[in-house]
Amino acid sequence: MSRLERFRGKRAGARAGRAAVAGLLAAAIPLAGCSSTGGKRAEEERNAAVGGEAAVGTPRWKIAMVSHSGEGDTFWDIVQSGAEDAARKDNIEFLYSHDDEAGRQAQLVQSAVDKKVDGLIVSLAKPDAMKGVLKKAAKAGIPVVTVNSGQDESRKFGALAHIGQDEVLAGEAVGRELNDRGRKKAVCVLHEQGNVGHEERCRGIRETFDGKVRNLHVDGTNMPSVESSLEAELQSDGGIDSVVTLGAPFAPTAVKAAEGAGSKAEIDTFDLNDQVVTGLKDGSLGFAVDQQPYLQGYEAVDLLWLHRYNADMLGGGKPVLTGPQILTKKDAPTLQKYTKRGTR
Repeated sequence: MSRLERFRGKRAGARAGRAAVAGLLAAAIPLAGCSSTGGKRAEEERNAAVGGEAAVGTPRWKIAMVSHSGEGDTFWDIVQSGAEDAARKDNIEFLYSHDDEAGRQAQLVQSAVDKKVDGLIVSLAKPDAMKGVLKKAAKAGIPVVTVNSGQDESRKFGALAHIGQDEVLAGEAVGRELNDRGRKKAVCVLHEQGNVGHEERCRGIRETFDGKVRNLHVDGTNMPSVESSLEAELQSDGGIDSVVTLGAPFAPTAVKAAEGAGSKAEIDTFDLNDQVVTGLKDGSLGFAVDQQPYLQGYEAVDLLWLHRYNADMLGGGKPVLTGPQILTKKDAPTLQKYTKRGTR
């Protein structure tokens, strides 16, 4: 049995449960018997997969991820879930920490460097704060992968690769979708001050949208304030026919704001969660832009493992893109089972 086959078997086991994995592995026994690993080793690996243990025999390396997530951010819960699944498969000790204040995030990165981790995953929503500490990581010989935000700064800061969505391209995709829907005036709701990725999304919309786009800055840490600010905006301009939020948790709030303002503006959003899929299904949301956060976390850990194990690298120095993907009502039935389990 090849390494890739074992990985796929492990991945299925993580998602389908031990009973299902046991059935799959039992069916694979004839193939395992032909493997060069030998019958005993194949049996050990099958037992490890059923037990939820690592599918590889490499050393117990330690990888830390430090994100710019605030408390209760469901998007980063999904990123973390993907990273943890890859870590289990790759025999990685995975450490996760986060802070939405740039200076404190940098301190968390420094703490990971001080722990002499074997790999580091960092988001660069506010890249200037990360520059100095990532230089220290490079000096310490710690390989770095950036994830989700900071695509333009990733290589300049010495990272091996960037995994995520090109935010400008994602915004451009939204602008084209709004054109296809006949929209004329949109509001782009920015919920985190200083987040370069959010600014790029709104800029991308503006570059392809044939209508007008206005940025609305709100306090994303205060959802009632977000609702009242957007409601006031919609009341003041009855010509707004589209609202684009930049995170899944803000989409239902935008729906409430539109209802409160008596506005018929379509609510669209970046990112995905179970509430967003429900909104797509019942028509309260028009479309969502998915950047596959589970994949971002999973591939970031897996890439660092591959780099340490085999000096492998993805992307040839270019970003490894996980999005954008425009999702609509027709996609909702398929997506719902994944959002309910927390992987989309």
